[in-house]
Amino acid sequence: MKISMVYDYVRWEERSIIEAAKRKNVELQLINPTDLYFDLSNDLKSNFGNITLQRCVSYFRNLHLTALLESKGLKVVNCFNAILTAGNKLLCTLKLMNAGIPMPKTMVSFSTKGSLQALDKLGYPAIMKPTIGSWGRLISLIKDMDTAQAICEHREHLSPLYQIYYLQEMVKRPPRDIRCFVIGDKAVAAIYRVSTTGDWRTNTARGAKAVNCPITNELEDLCVKAAKAIGDGIFGVDCMESPNGLVVHEVNHTIEFKNTVPATGVDIPGLIIDYLIEVAK
Repeated sequence: MKISMVYDYVRWEERSIIEAAKRKNVELQLINPTDLYFDLSNDLKSNFGNITLQRCVSYFRNLHLTALLESKGLKVVNCFNAILTAGNKLLCTLKLMNAGIPMPKTMVSFSTKGSLQALDKLGYPAIMKPTIGSWGRLISLIKDMDTAQAICEHREHLSPLYQIYYLQEMVKRPPRDIRCFVIGDKAVAAIYRVSTTGDWRTNTARGAKAVNCPITNELEDLCVKAAKAIGDGIFGVDCMESPNGLVVHEVNHTIEFKNTVPATGVDIPGLIIDYLIEVAK
Protein backbone atom coordinates (compact mmCIF):
# COMPACT_ATOMS: atom_id res chain seq x y z
CA MET A 1 0.00 0.00 0.00
CA LYS A 2 1.43 3.35 -1.05
CA ILE A 3 -0.23 6.58 -0.01
CA SER A 4 0.82 10.04 -1.14
CA MET A 5 0.19 13.27 0.74
CA VAL A 6 0.24 16.60 -1.05
CA TYR A 7 0.85 19.64 1.12
CA ASP A 8 2.16 23.18 0.89
CA TYR A 9 3.02 23.73 4.57
CA VAL A 10 4.19 21.24 7.19
CA ARG A 11 2.09 21.95 10.26
CA TRP A 12 1.53 19.87 13.37
CA GLU A 13 -1.19 17.99 11.50
CA GLU A 14 1.04 16.95 8.61
CA ARG A 15 3.83 15.87 10.95
CA SER A 16 1.38 13.77 12.97
CA ILE A 17 0.05 12.09 9.80
CA ILE A 18 3.63 11.25 8.78
CA GLU A 19 4.27 9.72 12.21
CA ALA A 20 1.00 7.76 12.07
CA ALA A 21 1.99 6.26 8.72
CA LYS A 22 5.33 5.19 10.18
CA ARG A 23 3.62 3.56 13.18
CA LYS A 24 1.35 1.61 10.85
CA ASN A 25 4.16 0.63 8.45
CA VAL A 26 2.48 2.46 5.58
CA GLU A 27 4.60 3.97 2.82
CA LEU A 28 3.75 7.67 2.63
CA GLN A 29 5.04 9.62 -0.37
CA LEU A 30 5.36 13.34 0.49
CA ILE A 31 4.75 15.76 -2.37
CA ASN A 32 4.98 19.54 -2.07
CA PRO A 33 3.60 20.92 -5.35
CA THR A 34 4.62 24.52 -4.66
CA ASP A 35 7.76 24.49 -6.81
CA LEU A 36 6.78 21.64 -9.15
CA TYR A 37 5.21 21.63 -12.58
CA PHE A 38 2.88 19.05 -14.07
CA ASP A 39 2.92 17.98 -17.70
CA LEU A 40 -0.76 17.45 -18.43
CA SER A 41 0.04 15.00 -21.23
CA ASN A 42 1.78 12.56 -18.85
CA ASP A 43 0.43 9.84 -16.58
CA LEU A 44 0.88 10.66 -12.87
CA LYS A 45 -0.17 7.41 -11.21
CA SER A 46 3.37 6.10 -10.69
CA ASN A 47 4.25 9.17 -8.61
CA PHE A 48 1.15 9.31 -6.42
CA GLY A 49 0.50 5.70 -5.43
CA ASN A 50 -2.82 4.04 -4.62
CA ILE A 51 -4.50 7.07 -3.05
CA THR A 52 -3.66 10.71 -2.35
CA LEU A 53 -4.42 12.69 0.80
CA GLN A 54 -4.99 16.36 -0.03
CA ARG A 55 -3.54 18.63 2.68
CA CYS A 56 -2.75 21.90 0.87
CA VAL A 57 -3.66 24.91 3.01
CA SER A 58 -4.28 27.17 0.01
CA TYR A 59 -7.88 26.60 -1.08
CA PHE A 60 -7.22 27.38 -4.72
CA ARG A 61 -4.06 25.26 -4.90
CA ASN A 62 -5.93 22.49 -3.11
CA LEU A 63 -8.86 22.68 -5.51
CA HIS A 64 -6.97 22.94 -8.80
CA LEU A 65 -4.37 20.30 -7.94
CA THR A 66 -7.13 17.88 -6.95
CA ALA A 67 -8.88 18.50 -10.28
CA LEU A 68 -5.60 17.74 -12.06
CA LEU A 69 -4.97 14.52 -10.14
CA GLU A 70 -8.52 13.24 -10.57
CA SER A 71 -8.36 13.94 -14.31
CA LYS A 72 -5.49 11.44 -14.42
CA GLY A 73 -7.56 8.76 -12.74
CA LEU A 74 -6.13 9.21 -9.24
CA LYS A 75 -8.22 8.80 -6.10
CA VAL A 76 -7.96 11.91 -3.89
CA VAL A 77 -9.33 12.45 -0.38
CA ASN A 78 -11.12 14.77 -0.23
CA CYS A 79 -12.38 14.82 -3.81
CA PHE A 80 -12.72 17.87 -6.06
CA ASN A 81 -16.48 18.29 -5.64
CA ALA A 82 -16.23 18.10 -1.84
CA ILE A 83 -13.43 20.68 -1.75
CA LEU A 84 -15.26 22.98 -4.16
CA THR A 85 -18.46 22.83 -2.10
CA ALA A 86 -17.06 22.92 1.43
CA GLY A 87 -14.63 25.71 0.55
CA ASN A 88 -17.42 28.03 -0.55
CA LYS A 89 -19.89 28.96 2.18
CA LEU A 90 -22.73 29.63 -0.23
CA LEU A 91 -22.32 26.35 -2.13
CA CYS A 92 -21.98 24.50 1.18
CA THR A 93 -25.13 26.12 2.57
CA LEU A 94 -27.14 25.19 -0.50
CA LYS A 95 -26.06 21.54 -0.22
CA LEU A 96 -26.80 21.39 3.50
CA MET A 97 -30.20 23.02 3.16
CA ASN A 98 -31.16 20.69 0.31
CA ALA A 99 -30.24 17.78 2.59
CA GLY A 100 -32.53 19.07 5.33
CA ILE A 101 -29.74 20.07 7.71
CA PRO A 102 -30.85 22.70 10.27
CA MET A 103 -28.91 25.94 9.70
CA PRO A 104 -28.99 29.58 10.78
CA LYS A 105 -31.25 31.77 8.67
CA THR A 106 -29.14 32.85 5.70
CA MET A 107 -29.51 35.45 2.95
CA VAL A 108 -27.37 36.36 -0.05
CA SER A 109 -27.19 39.59 -2.04
CA PHE A 110 -24.95 41.12 -4.67
CA SER A 111 -24.98 44.83 -3.84
CA THR A 112 -25.05 47.26 -0.93
CA LYS A 113 -28.72 48.04 -1.60
CA GLY A 114 -29.68 44.37 -1.64
CA SER A 115 -27.66 43.71 1.52
CA LEU A 116 -29.35 46.50 3.45
CA GLN A 117 -32.75 45.20 2.42
CA ALA A 118 -31.78 41.66 3.42
CA LEU A 119 -30.45 42.80 6.79
CA ASP A 120 -33.64 44.75 7.43
CA LYS A 121 -35.54 41.45 7.19
CA LEU A 122 -32.86 39.35 8.87
CA GLY A 123 -32.58 41.74 11.80
CA TYR A 124 -29.64 43.15 13.74
CA PRO A 125 -27.18 42.04 14.95
CA ALA A 126 -26.21 39.82 12.02
CA ILE A 127 -23.08 38.23 10.59
CA MET A 128 -21.49 38.93 7.21
CA LYS A 129 -19.00 36.40 5.90
CA PRO A 130 -16.87 36.08 2.77
CA THR A 131 -17.98 33.08 0.74
CA ILE A 132 -14.38 31.84 0.65
CA GLY A 133 -12.16 32.16 3.71
CA SER A 134 -11.13 30.48 6.95
CA TRP A 135 -9.93 31.07 10.52
CA GLY A 136 -12.61 33.70 11.09
CA ARG A 137 -10.95 36.23 8.81
CA LEU A 138 -13.03 39.05 7.26
CA ILE A 139 -16.15 37.98 9.16
CA SER A 140 -18.06 41.01 10.43
CA LEU A 141 -20.53 41.45 13.27
CA ILE A 142 -23.06 43.97 11.97
CA LYS A 143 -24.87 45.73 14.80
CA ASP A 144 -26.86 48.35 12.89
CA MET A 145 -27.61 49.81 9.46
CA ASP A 146 -24.80 52.39 9.58
CA THR A 147 -22.24 49.64 10.21
CA ALA A 148 -23.76 47.54 7.44
CA GLN A 149 -23.59 50.37 4.92
CA ALA A 150 -19.97 51.18 5.79
CA ILE A 151 -18.84 47.55 5.48
CA CYS A 152 -20.71 47.00 2.19
CA GLU A 153 -19.36 50.17 0.63
CA HIS A 154 -15.84 49.17 1.65
CA ARG A 155 -16.26 45.70 0.13
CA GLU A 156 -17.42 47.18 -3.17
CA HIS A 157 -13.84 48.37 -3.72
CA LEU A 158 -12.32 44.93 -3.08
CA SER A 159 -12.16 41.84 -5.28
CA PRO A 160 -15.46 40.80 -6.91
CA LEU A 161 -15.38 37.80 -4.58
CA TYR A 162 -16.22 40.16 -1.70
CA GLN A 163 -19.18 41.62 -3.58
CA ILE A 164 -21.11 38.43 -2.88
CA TYR A 165 -22.74 39.28 0.44
CA TYR A 166 -23.36 36.18 2.55
CA LEU A 167 -25.46 37.14 5.56
CA GLN A 168 -26.59 35.08 8.54
CA GLU A 169 -28.59 35.64 11.67
CA MET A 170 -26.57 35.82 14.85
CA VAL A 171 -27.59 32.68 16.70
CA LYS A 172 -28.23 33.02 20.44
CA ARG A 173 -25.77 30.48 21.77
CA PRO A 174 -23.32 29.95 24.62
CA PRO A 175 -19.85 31.50 24.11
CA ARG A 176 -18.74 28.40 22.24
CA ASP A 177 -19.45 26.25 19.22
CA ILE A 178 -18.80 22.60 18.39
CA ARG A 179 -16.35 21.16 15.87
CA CYS A 180 -17.11 17.51 15.11
CA PHE A 181 -14.69 15.39 13.09
CA VAL A 182 -16.28 12.96 10.66
CA ILE A 183 -14.17 10.30 8.93
CA GLY A 184 -16.12 8.17 6.49
CA ASP A 185 -19.39 7.20 8.17
CA LYS A 186 -18.37 7.93 11.75
CA ALA A 187 -18.05 10.95 14.02
CA VAL A 188 -14.70 10.17 15.68
CA ALA A 189 -14.15 13.20 17.96
CA ALA A 190 -15.69 16.52 18.90
CA ILE A 191 -14.60 19.62 20.77
CA TYR A 192 -16.24 22.69 22.19
CA ARG A 193 -14.40 25.75 20.93
CA VAL A 194 -14.77 28.06 23.90
CA SER A 195 -14.08 31.79 23.64
CA THR A 196 -11.63 32.87 26.35
CA THR A 197 -11.08 36.46 25.20
CA GLY A 198 -14.62 37.76 24.86
CA ASP A 199 -14.38 37.53 21.07
CA TRP A 200 -17.72 36.39 19.61
CA ARG A 201 -15.76 34.31 17.09
CA THR A 202 -14.81 30.92 18.51
CA ASN A 203 -12.06 29.85 16.09
CA THR A 204 -9.11 28.22 17.87
CA ALA A 205 -6.91 30.27 15.49
CA ARG A 206 -8.24 33.31 17.41
CA GLY A 207 -7.48 31.92 20.82
CA ALA A 208 -10.56 29.83 21.61
CA LYS A 209 -9.90 26.89 23.93
CA ALA A 210 -10.54 23.32 22.79
CA VAL A 211 -12.51 21.26 25.33
CA ASN A 212 -13.66 17.68 24.84
CA CYS A 213 -17.28 17.44 23.70
CA PRO A 214 -19.20 14.18 24.24
CA ILE A 215 -20.54 12.74 20.98
CA THR A 216 -24.24 12.22 21.55
CA ASN A 217 -26.48 10.35 19.13
CA GLU A 218 -27.98 13.69 18.08
CA LEU A 219 -24.58 15.21 17.36
CA GLU A 220 -23.29 12.19 15.45
CA ASP A 221 -26.44 11.80 13.35
CA LEU A 222 -26.47 15.48 12.43
CA CYS A 223 -22.76 15.76 11.65
CA VAL A 224 -22.51 12.55 9.63
CA LYS A 225 -25.56 13.61 7.63
CA ALA A 226 -24.04 17.06 7.05
CA ALA A 227 -20.71 15.57 5.94
CA LYS A 228 -22.45 13.12 3.60
CA ALA A 229 -24.30 16.04 2.01
CA ILE A 230 -20.89 17.36 0.93
CA GLY A 231 -19.34 14.01 -0.03
CA ASP A 232 -17.42 10.99 1.22
CA GLY A 233 -14.19 11.73 3.05
CA ILE A 234 -12.73 13.53 6.04
CA PHE A 235 -14.55 16.61 7.32
CA GLY A 236 -14.90 18.97 10.25
CA VAL A 237 -18.52 19.93 10.86
CA ASP A 238 -19.16 23.13 12.83
CA CYS A 239 -22.35 23.38 14.92
CA MET A 240 -23.96 25.83 17.30
CA GLU A 241 -26.27 25.19 20.23
CA SER A 242 -29.31 27.32 19.37
CA PRO A 243 -32.47 27.70 21.51
CA ASN A 244 -34.12 25.25 19.08
CA GLY A 245 -31.35 22.65 19.07
CA LEU A 246 -28.14 22.12 17.11
CA VAL A 247 -27.62 23.99 13.84
CA VAL A 248 -24.76 23.49 11.39
CA HIS A 249 -23.05 26.58 10.03
CA GLU A 250 -20.06 25.16 8.16
CA VAL A 251 -18.33 22.02 6.88
CA ASN A 252 -14.53 22.05 6.50
CA HIS A 253 -12.64 19.97 3.94
CA THR A 254 -8.98 20.11 5.12
CA ILE A 255 -9.31 19.71 8.85
CA GLU A 256 -6.95 20.95 11.52
CA PHE A 257 -6.75 18.90 14.71
CA LYS A 258 -3.70 20.15 16.59
CA ASN A 259 -5.85 21.19 19.55
CA THR A 260 -8.36 18.35 19.26
CA VAL A 261 -6.03 15.38 19.76
CA PRO A 262 -4.80 16.44 23.22
CA ALA A 263 -8.28 17.63 24.24
CA THR A 264 -10.02 14.37 23.30
CA GLY A 265 -7.27 11.74 23.35
CA VAL A 266 -8.47 10.51 19.93
CA ASP A 267 -5.77 9.46 17.46
CA ILE A 268 -7.16 11.42 14.51
CA PRO A 269 -4.02 11.08 12.33
CA GLY A 270 -4.05 7.32 12.85
CA LEU A 271 -7.72 7.15 11.93
CA ILE A 272 -7.00 9.16 8.79
CA ILE A 273 -4.36 6.62 7.70
CA ASP A 274 -6.75 3.74 8.46
CA TYR A 275 -9.46 5.40 6.38
CA LEU A 276 -7.14 5.95 3.42
CA ILE A 277 -6.11 2.29 3.48
CA GLU A 278 -9.75 1.20 3.61
CA VAL A 279 -10.74 3.44 0.69
CA ALA A 280 -7.73 2.40 -1.38
CA LYS A 281 -8.57 -1.27 -0.94
